[in-house]
Amino acid sequence: MSRRPEPAQANDPVRHHLSPTLSLDIDPLIENPDTRIVVCCGSGGVGKTTTAAALGLRAAERGRKVVVLTIDPARRLAQSMGIDSLDNTPRRVKDVDDSAGGELHAMMLDMKRTFDEIVEAHADPARAAAILGNPFYQSLSAGFAGTQEYMAMEKLGQLRSRDEWDLIVVDTPPSRSALDFLDAPKRLGSFLDGKLIRVLLAPAKVGGRAGMKFLNVGMSMMTGALGKVLGGQLLKDVQTFVAAMDSMFGGFRTRADATYKLLQAPGTAFLVVAAPERDALREAAYFVERLAAEDMPLAGLVLNRVHGSGADRLSAERALAAAENLEDSRIVDQGDGKAGLRNSPDTYGSSESPARNVTDGGSPATEDGTGAAPEHPAADGDADAERSVDRLTAGLLRLHAERMQLLSREQRTRDRFTALHPEVAVAEVAALPGDVHDLAGLRDIGERLAAGRPELPETPLM
Repeated sequence: MSRRPEPAQANDPVRHHLSPTLSLDIDPLIENPDTRIVVCCGSGGVGKTTTAAALGLRAAERGRKVVVLTIDPARRLAQSMGIDSLDNTPRRVKDVDDSAGGELHAMMLDMKRTFDEIVEAHADPARAAAILGNPFYQSLSAGFAGTQEYMAMEKLGQLRSRDEWDLIVVDTPPSRSALDFLDAPKRLGSFLDGKLIRVLLAPAKVGGRAGMKFLNVGMSMMTGALGKVLGGQLLKDVQTFVAAMDSMFGGFRTRADATYKLLQAPGTAFLVVAAPERDALREAAYFVERLAAEDMPLAGLVLNRVHGSGADRLSAERALAAAENLEDSRIVDQGDGKAGLRNSPDTYGSSESPARNVTDGGSPATEDGTGAAPEHPAADGDADAERSVDRLTAGLLRLHAERMQLLSREQRTRDRFTALHPEVAVAEVAALPGDVHDLAGLRDIGERLAAGRPELPETPLM
């Protein structure tokens, strides 16, 4: 990472203002062989999936063997990569430039299948069959709170341990749940060490008749109460599940802790993705502070869908004033548009044009003095064409004013974030006219990410 270069020449309409904030250098990050994991997090709807896919593609076409893991249930990643569907198995993406020796694979987390794989890998066939067929397990693996985040940790750990890919790009779920996987080991540990689990595990640990006696005496009141609330069959399913999973609980905790430490390791880089909007950057600030609290390595902020202009020296106020001058014939080059006219004592409240010549009789003067309208078809046609050009120009000026007002809002929002977190490097990506739906679009995003050019000027837009 490096600071932005010195400001370019003032006559450059695009780059004449460069931000002094830290610039996020994407290419050195993804080309560095020591970078093994990149995690994209942020609130919903800011382009995390597209950013993750673009980073993966750019890294692959620069010689790295990359797998992109998306936890987002949307299918945008598969569509943009030309894959009919993604599942729990990494699939190689076609039409990637592999001249540098790289490869791109993509997959989507299947929460239940990942859980099943863990059971099958860490239990003997008989016990695995009992667990997989247990109704409580089926409910737990299909959508129990926090299971998705924990399974994401498991899948990330699996991919990293296989050492088949030298870069893993993770696309996280939207909103604050994007960082819930950081809590997965702690929540799993709390669950496994909870009083209910320890009580349910006790008969299995004691074993034989003593265990049954303990179950009958020590749990009679609790099971009776729970049976009324949950149903006796559900409680029995839970007890059977806990007994079958007993030998695996320690492995869950150990692997979760190992993956958590992996996320803190120097080879991991977190990218916070946001749009230049107040709510999105508020969430981004939360992510930055949370990552710092967890000692997670933050690479920087990707400010996505930023609007820019090559004519930002024409302010919104001046554009609106010029539009009003064109639209109202009573305003002759008023610097303040209608505001200047309203402040004039001679024309305030008047409905007549100051440029209009009126005869003593009260009728508009004509060339023949009769008051009749002159017949000049050619002149009328020229006037109509001129008015059409004026209306079109005024409309364009108003569009430009709206764009400059949008730029001003985005800039103020970005500057508030950078003032709070000046240590965070930023990469700005210009808004595109449409959605990204193919590899060409992903390459374009990757180039914009790596360009290091700020889309928003640093000085206030008036």
